[in-house]
Amino acid sequence: MKILAVSDQALDRVYTLSSSGHFKDVELIIGCGDMPYAYLEYLVTMINTQMLYVPGNHDPKYDFQKRDSCAEGGINLDLTTVRYNKFLIGGFGGSVRYRPDGINQYSQTDAYLRAFRLLPRLLLNRIQYRRSLDILISHSPPSGIHDDSDPAHHGLKALNWLIRIAQPRYHFHGHTHFVKRNLEIAETIVGITKIINVYPYKTIEVSH
Repeated sequence: MKILAVSDQALDRVYTLSSSGHFKDVELIIGCGDMPYAYLEYLVTMINTQMLYVPGNHDPKYDFQKRDSCAEGGINLDLTTVRYNKFLIGGFGGSVRYRPDGINQYSQTDAYLRAFRLLPRLLLNRIQYRRSLDILISHSPPSGIHDDSDPAHHGLKALNWLIRIAQPRYHFHGHTHFVKRNLEIAETIVGITKIINVYPYKTIEVSH
């Protein structure tokens, strides 16, 4: 399955490529947070395929009564899982807390408590499909993997735990802007999981 994954920055290049049919073979759009929802909605319209996303620390708090708190045409996958094209996909939104009033920001302890809420779905997946997840999408990177030393870009330890428990084949995240920092490592293997920083966008072929 071919995926278009985006995070953190809306690019004119992606607008141009999508309108010209460059992504016509993309079967799934994944948003890893901090993307203007109008941008995600444009991609859904032009590519005409399913879109799954999680909120970032600069996105609004989800409220089903507010139109601008979600991306129309997509599914907010925060703390839930879906099965799409035989792939089991789960989501974990937000980042580490670095401001007392920060939206979609969590202490390391709070992030663990949120991750525990995924356990029933992961267990049901394992019972039904003999595996918990194929793809984990998040905004934040895991702790110590593709993260940074400044307080706003520390990784979440709960994601390291989720990777150990769920053992997805792939983990896509955003939040850390490697291109701007001239860092070359954007992919890391942990166990059976390939962890990929998708900033600002990547097309990725995934297989079971």
